[in-house]
Amino acid sequence: MKEILLKTEQLSKTFSSGGTLQHVLKNIDLKLYRGDFTVIMGASGAGKSTLLYALSGMDTPSLGTITFQDQVISDLNSDELAVFRRRYCGFVFQQIYLLDGMSVMDNVLSAGLLVNKDKQAVVERTKKLFEAVGISTETSRKFPTQISGGEAQRVGIVRALINSPEILFADEPTGALNSKTGLDVLDTLTKFNEQGQSVVMVTHDMRSARRGNRILYLKDGVILGECDLGKYVRGDKERHEKLSDFLLKMGW
Repeated sequence: MKEILLKTEQLSKTFSSGGTLQHVLKNIDLKLYRGDFTVIMGASGAGKSTLLYALSGMDTPSLGTITFQDQVISDLNSDELAVFRRRYCGFVFQQIYLLDGMSVMDNVLSAGLLVNKDKQAVVERTKKLFEAVGISTETSRKFPTQISGGEAQRVGIVRALINSPEILFADEPTGALNSKTGLDVLDTLTKFNEQGQSVVMVTHDMRSARRGNRILYLKDGVILGECDLGKYVRGDKERHEKLSDFLLKMGW
């Protein structure tokens, strides 16, 4: 039986816009499991990123609870949430947000040293992760403006993994990349998931979604349905057809 890493009960999020309340998330009950590659899909405005930010502690719900293992994180204050995110969560965004004034290596080290004060241990882990994603020693010494978009996103993944997070959250991680570099990033995420890393990813892209074993479809703030694709196998036509059929039923 799979271990539950994180769950929500009656999770709701409401925004006020021009004096009108917008109910972006509506009473969502959800369980995320260790080792899964969970993909959240849905049309623009469905609440995908809002759900991701709530699950990761980057935003707080208006109503309901979010529980990570045995800790109710929706009750934490902003400082406590910051500590929770550093210790348990990794983040990969469409915009990579590397600091231009620091080398690629220092961008990662600065994140790692927030949690682990043993600099040598952080340096060694960074080197191993760079090797795992195909970032050379030479590239690690460069500044973000001197590397390609694909390299920058792989650096972003290393930064997200430096503190050995329980869950890696990815919000449209290939959205700003061309087809080939986007594929490299997907291969990197898949590789770490196969090694046991739990991943939750928001995407509009069918190719990206096929990497997940569990697809959640969000519509108007509720989970309309989900699809179990099983373990990812490259070139599996049945997987593509199953996902296509599911999305068609969801009104994609």
